[in-house]
Amino acid sequence: MLTIIPKWFIRYKFFNSLFLGLSVGAIFTLYAPLEPSIYSLGGVFLALAMLIVARFYKQILNAEWFFRISLFVEVVLVIAILYFLYHQYSYQTALLMYIGYQITFIFGSYLIRAETLLLKTDELLTQLDTAKQLGYLFGMGISYIFYKILEFYSVESNQIQVY
Repeated sequence: MLTIIPKWFIRYKFFNSLFLGLSVGAIFTLYAPLEPSIYSLGGVFLALAMLIVARFYKQILNAEWFFRISLFVEVVLVIAILYFLYHQYSYQTALLMYIGYQITFIFGSYLIRAETLLLKTDELLTQLDTAKQLGYLFGMGISYIFYKILEFYSVESNQIQVY
């Protein structure tokens, strides 16, 4: 039977959130070529997909599915990032990055609920959420400093800063 090892899981979530904090500033530049209607359409598909996932909670709210879905989400993000790094910045790149992130967001509510059920205690949930928020804050801080350094060296184009 699969179980979460809290010490390692909390560390993983810290670094996961650190990466999110580092990347969140770049997202707005990455998505710049997309027209606003894409966000509306993406939101509709996201909500529908989240409804479908919620209908399967009875089967998937367990450690085995939690690990599978967590790994799937990480693989989707790695593929999206590798695609972005390998291909030129374009409408297609922006759209594929957006789709990749939307796919991961589909499982957001599920992953939070599963974490709550699997960690069980208030103390572990407090440690987890603290680690996640600290990771996010550190990531955002590092991202801010990075962009300020680029500005100092006169790299002012958002696209060049991100790509």
